Amino acid sequence: MRTLRAGVRLLALDEPTSSLSDDEAQLLFSVVRQLRNEGVALVYISHRMPEIRALADRVAILRDGRLVACSPVGELSETDIVHLMVGRPVSTLFDRPPASIGKVALETRSLTTARVRDVSMSIRAGEVVGLGGLMGAGRSELALAIFGQDRLTAGSVIVEGAEIRLRSPADAIAAGIGLAPEERKSQALLLMRSVAENVTLCVPDRISRFGFLRRAAALLVASEQVERMRVKTSSLDELVSNLSGGNQQKVVLARWLARAPRVLILDEPTRGIDVGAKAEIYRLIAQLAANGIAILVISSELPELIGLSDRILVMAAGRIVGEVPRAEATEQRVLNLAMRENLSQEAA
Repeated sequence: MRTLRAGVRLLALDEPTSSLSDDEAQLLFSVVRQLRNEGVALVYISHRMPEIRALADRVAILRDGRLVACSPVGELSETDIVHLMVGRPVSTLFDRPPASIGKVALETRSLTTARVRDVSMSIRAGEVVGLGGLMGAGRSELALAIFGQDRLTAGSVIVEGAEIRLRSPADAIAAGIGLAPEERKSQALLLMRSVAENVTLCVPDRISRFGFLRRAAALLVASEQVERMRVKTSSLDELVSNLSGGNQQKVVLARWLARAPRVLILDEPTRGIDVGAKAEIYRLIAQLAANGIAILVISSELPELIGLSDRILVMAAGRIVGEVPRAEATEQRVLNLAMRENLSQEAA
């Protein structure tokens, strides 16, 4: 505010609420409105539609580096904005060619940890299975158990018919399981390392010999996957921290595809990225399923979960409480399953 009083007439805010609480965001909004009333021109960059509609007088939409529209915000619906950002109707966001569903790729039998109870489930090659539930239901905990990060106290994990001994994530990776965790910046990426280093992190056997890195081999592997994932980066040596959220997520996916996994677990794969990047991630998931990878998707966004999944498993209190096939999936049905179990737990 001191700087603004010194004579600033234009202020650009780039994703200003990305790390703010709801109360802090509301305080920011009041400051933005005050500045506008005082005659300061503001450019407000955000992928959060409610913020744009609540604050903006006009909305300018960019796609692939080009301005595709600039209109008063009241003249465009949210559907219109998404269409302009993505370049295709919202109704086609989840379109994917029918995949050939193969044999069971991943199975858990009575899997139990300190946070997950007696979970038995399976995913077939080429199938996208959604995992739904309320916060604290145990979805991420199940993913960590399958990936060998949470110790099993009972039960087993089976990949393509063979039971694997899970002592650490290394055992899961060796068996062909990949995990893109919920918090990509803190749990998946080495932010101060290059794109190439992040992509090749799990394939040391392909990029080194006798313990020495072969840079040419590393760049070749990274280049192949960056092109495949359509990662937008100035070079393979660019720091991952400089990329957008959507491109950071693509780097995480590229890392696992370099290992050619049998099973890929995606925990909140589109959290914190704009709708255009979401459409790209949806396209990639469809492509990976078509290539025969078994995919488990965890998402708190019910339209996304329903749109992506061939069937949805619903969790509550650390266990699976129901299954909903794609043809019968609605937000209300998924919520009813999740909440019914929570209410029964509270009554007990």
